[in-house]
Order: sequence, then C-alpha cells, then structure tokens
Amino acid sequence: MCDVITIGSATMDVFVESDDANIVSVYTKNKKSEFMSYPYGAKVEISDFTSQVGGGGINTAVNFANLGYKTSAIFKIGDDIYSDGILESFKNRNVDLSNIVQDNKLSTGFSIILVSFQGDRTVLAHRGANAQIKKADINFEAIKNAKLLYIAPMNGDSTKILDDIANFASENNVYVCFNAVSTSIKKGFNYLKKILEKANIVVMNKEEAALATQIQVRPDTRDEKFSDELIHPDVKAMFKKLKVCDYQIIVITDGGRGAYAYDGKDFYYCPVFDGPVVSTLGAGDAFASTFCAALGRTNKDIGKALMYASVNSAGAVSEFGATQGLLTFDQIEEKLKSNPSYTYQTA
Repeated sequence: MCDVITIGSATMDVFVESDDANIVSVYTKNKKSEFMSYPYGAKVEISDFTSQVGGGGINTAVNFANLGYKTSAIFKIGDDIYSDGILESFKNRNVDLSNIVQDNKLSTGFSIILVSFQGDRTVLAHRGANAQIKKADINFEAIKNAKLLYIAPMNGDSTKILDDIANFASENNVYVCFNAVSTSIKKGFNYLKKILEKANIVVMNKEEAALATQIQVRPDTRDEKFSDELIHPDVKAMFKKLKVCDYQIIVITDGGRGAYAYDGKDFYYCPVFDGPVVSTLGAGDAFASTFCAALGRTNKDIGKALMYASVNSAGAVSEFGATQGLLTFDQIEEKLKSNPSYTYQTA
C-alpha cells in the first residue's frame, strides 16, 4: 500500500547549452513572441551537455518520495537504452516501480532540451510510449489502496484514460490532484469539467487557465490599472469558472510573477522564492506536487503550502535535471526560517 501513486510521462532528457544561441524577439501589432535561434547551416558548438531522466510521472514520484511519502509510479516505457537509463536512475530512489509498464514494441520517451543563457528552455519532445498508456495498463487495485492519486500531464492517446482513473479514484475515496495541460484542455471545457469534478486539487498555469476558461487577462489601460491589484480580476474570474465543486482547491501558476490559489472563500497570492535559475524544466512538476504534499504537512494551510511549493520549485530550477535540486521538507522549512520576510497574501 502506498501513500501516493503518480501517473504520467517518463523520458530521457538531454540538456544542451550553446553560447551561440540567440534569443530573438518578434513584434506584431498585437503580439510579442520570442524564439531561440542558431546560425542556419552552421555546426554549432555545445558549451554544456548532460542527460537526466524526466517527465511528469518520474519528476513527481521522485519529489513525493523525497518529501517522505511512500510512493509508487505508473508510467510506460519501451525496452531500449533509454528505458535502461530510466530504470537505473531509480536504484537510489525510494519509489515502487511495480506498477510501471514496459512494451518492447514502443520507444521510450526522449527529449532534447535547448537551454538558453537566460535559464529558460525549448524542448524537442518525442512522446513514444508516453502517448500509449491504455486502461489495461493501469493497476487499479494499487490506486484503490492509495491515499492520493497525482495525475501528471499526459498526452496523445494516454489522455483517453483520464476519465476512467479520475472516476475510479473518486469512487474509492482516493484524493485526486490533477495537473491539467493543454492536451486535455483543448478538448473543450465540457470534457475538462468531467475531470475537474473528480479532482480535489487542480493545478495549471495562467496560459492554460485562459485556454480552459476562454477568459483573457486584460492589460492596463489609461483608465484601469489592473496591475495595481494583488490578483488580476480576470484571474479571479478564471478561478470561479474552474472551481466546479465546493471541496476543490484551484491553483494557477504565473511564471516569474508567482502563484495564486482559490478555495471558494479566499484568494491567495505567493511570490516566487528567489534563487539561481539554471533550467526551468520540471519547475511546474515540483511546484504542483509539493503543494499537494505540503497541504498534509501544514494541516491544509493553503498559503503555507504555496510557500513550500515555491521554495522547492526554486530548488528544482537551480540545477540541470528536473529532480536534481529537489528539497526535503526539513530543507524547505530551514529556507523559510532563514527568510522570515518571505510570505503569502490573501485577497
């Protein structure tokens, strides 16, 4: 029996950094876009290179285990050198792998992460087996015996099982945390709502929340200064549409601006915890899974849970590899103790 079961993707991530990379900004009348570029047709020198395991299923399982929870992971891999690397990486991790699925007809997920000098990244992702998780692959008995089911971002045909696993967990009184991403959101709000209704905690970023609710965040005008408000009124409107059940906590992350939460009564805002940024890959996984875990640690103190999540997310981005900088609860609490001015606000 496990405290937590995570389900999501598993990949071998190769991080590549080059001093020849450029960040190019392109402006139109209504939009600004940024691109990472390299000289076309050139042989580009790599200044730094490393490989690590990643994917939401792995990242969150490792984090829950690191935070002291008895954890099992459900993910799907092939039978190749990349799957060997993934399995090898768990030798020193306290994660139960009895529920993973290995299929020698499929390739293991693989990503090339192009890291910029700013610490942000562009990901070239091959989904492989991650996009082929089927209902028959799931050990539902293990989910039934868990306390929490954490649903990490899923893609491809794997999203077809979201309804089944969310319904099953809810029917068996298993707490559900759902980290929603655009693959599911693009199926429409009516589809997403069926999963939201089974989730106790829902986490997504502001762009995903805007896509799900069809509510856009208005910029400041001459007459209205939305930026002066702790939480933008359009973000509050997103919360109220996303919260479809009384028992839910909704969390919306906003990159460098921090994160917000809503429990039906109060809105919470927590700024980013300062620290060095080497790579932002895995920041969302660290934040969302730590928030879920910290609710138990803090007796469901939402504001404190946001702070714990921000501190651990800052740890994750401080090193290459989505799981290399993760902290324990004791380490998180020590950082908070050393930074007494860091806190959250309610609105």
